[in-house]
Amino acid sequence: MSMVRFFEDLRIGQQTALGDYTFTPEAIKSFGKKFDPQRFHVDEQAAIDSHFGGLVASGWHTCAAFMKVYVQYHDTIRATTQLAEGERWPAPGPGTGFRDLRWVRPVHAGDTVSYSMRVQDKIEMKSRPNWGLVINQNEGVNQHGDTVMTFEHHLFVERKP
Repeated sequence: MSMVRFFEDLRIGQQTALGDYTFTPEAIKSFGKKFDPQRFHVDEQAAIDSHFGGLVASGWHTCAAFMKVYVQYHDTIRATTQLAEGERWPAPGPGTGFRDLRWVRPVHAGDTVSYSMRVQDKIEMKSRPNWGLVINQNEGVNQHGDTVMTFEHHLFVERKP
């Protein structure tokens, strides 16, 4: 795994594989009951009778799974990377929002989605000289190679001291 640390370290076009998440029937129904109780997310028979033909994950569940693997990726990097003396990790920056969220294909029970992000753009912030704005294009792809989700994410990233 490679770790990009500060705004200046990022390259436009840089791709990062974040990790995978398998959508079990139990997880789909649990998430659906709590946050998106449409019948095709919570009831297997109703899902079979729906236009999906089976139980499918909520689009919001696919987004939450992205965030889970994103955080796990960064936690793993921090836990397994030895910094040189005097080096430090950048302060975590907040996300400022997202655009163009698309649920391209349904995620069925048993699907494993691989998530990745690609640096699309970098913007130097004159109003916040210690931070830069990074725009990432994020994607989820199922085990068949089909894109199931995409969105653009805007994130503040600390600049080198």
